This record gives sequence, C-alpha cells and structure tokens, in this order.
Amino acid sequence: MGILDKMKSMAGKDKDRSRKMSDTAERQVNQRTGGKHEKQVDAAQKRAEDRLGFGREGGGNRPDQQ
Repeated sequence: MGILDKMKSMAGKDKDRSRKMSDTAERQVNQRTGGKHEKQVDAAQKRAEDRLGFGREGGGNRPDQQ
C-alpha cells in the first residue's frame, strides 16, 4: 500500500494525519528534485487533497509555509 492509498483510506477518518502525510510527501519530492518543480508539486498536492476530500480552503495552512 503506497502513501496515496493510505491517505485515501484515512481521508474520511483523520484529516489532520492525512494532511501531515501529504506535507511529508511534498517535502520529500521537493528535496529529491532539489526544489526544481516546487510549483508543480504544490499544485499536484492541492489537487490530490481536494480530490481526496481534505483540501485546505483559503490558501492552506501548511506548516512549512507559515
């Protein structure tokens, strides 16, 4: 079971934990790509969260961007 499968199964149960997993995945991708595709990764994260039902209204509250 991959991280997206885990996020999907938990989306209805524990949204905070799902968001933390999403943030972790985003940080790992950005780290591995050297931040070259940060805008695209951020957009993909937002779309995935919205689709899984735990999107962040109003621009988000990601811990790395506070």
